[in-house]
Amino acid sequence: MDLLHIIYEMIELRSFSNLWYWISLAVLWSSASHWILGVPYDMVYRAQRKGGQAEQDLEDIARVNVNRLMYISEVSGPWLVALSCFLLSGLAMLGFVYLLEIAQAVFLLAFPMAVVGVISYFTARRIAREGATGEALRKRLAFCRLYIQFVGVISIVVTAFWGMYQNLTIGAL
Repeated sequence: MDLLHIIYEMIELRSFSNLWYWISLAVLWSSASHWILGVPYDMVYRAQRKGGQAEQDLEDIARVNVNRLMYISEVSGPWLVALSCFLLSGLAMLGFVYLLEIAQAVFLLAFPMAVVGVISYFTARRIAREGATGEALRKRLAFCRLYIQFVGVISIVVTAFWGMYQNLTIGAL
């Protein structure tokens, strides 16, 4: 094997047979389930165990991130929704109508993350509306994490089955 062939194998656009795609899928979902509304989830555990300053730190970082998300949604929310819908529908068309595998792979990463964005927005809005602190805040963050993990499991299963199907059908050609 020459160097050019090795480089081509590393950046090949057949995403579902590429190890880097599956590594990025795992990193994406582990990060998504750890950073809830921009708050590392270990802070929730620490606040629950220790209280005091750890609880205050959790409330401060959650307040900052909730306010930031609410500001972004007020200022540019409709434009972000429109742009996201445009990009996702374009990826879906390229991937599943024109059968471009890289578009399928990116869509299977991006669409569930859009769902995570919606879950995060509604959680942040509820936290802001209730002015949640202490136990109520930890509960909201825990439920948000649970919903994100549920979306992640469904996404990983669907992506794995679709990837296996693609590898079996393309491998048979």
